Amino acid sequence: MTREIHHFIDGKTFKGSSGQFGDVFNPNTGEVQARVQFATPGEVAKAVETAKAAQIEWAAMNPQRRARVLMTYKSLVEAEMDELAHLPLAERATRMRDPEIKRRILAEEDRG
Repeated sequence: MTREIHHFIDGKTFKGSSGQFGDVFNPNTGEVQARVQFATPGEVAKAVETAKAAQIEWAAMNPQRRARVLMTYKSLVEAEMDELAHLPLAERATRMRDPEIKRRILAEEDRG
């Protein structure tokens, strides 16, 4: 079964109401690996408004607290590095078998 990618707004995943999807292709094989749901204009507006409200809250937050949030995020990303590393590599149709090489490539891209 093909995986369906839905919307993620305000910290929640939900199925939209457009009923329309686009195919996401695996660049290695050309096969459909997922379907991404298209948003309605109302769903896009909701996402924009939610993001604007979140930015106001973020901007009002103490800089030390923002730093702690970002450091926690960094730790979470590092804990999942092996899982995350394959994503950009798959997009470039590159297959790397060594996780350390994957990490180095991603680190270089981040410095980019």
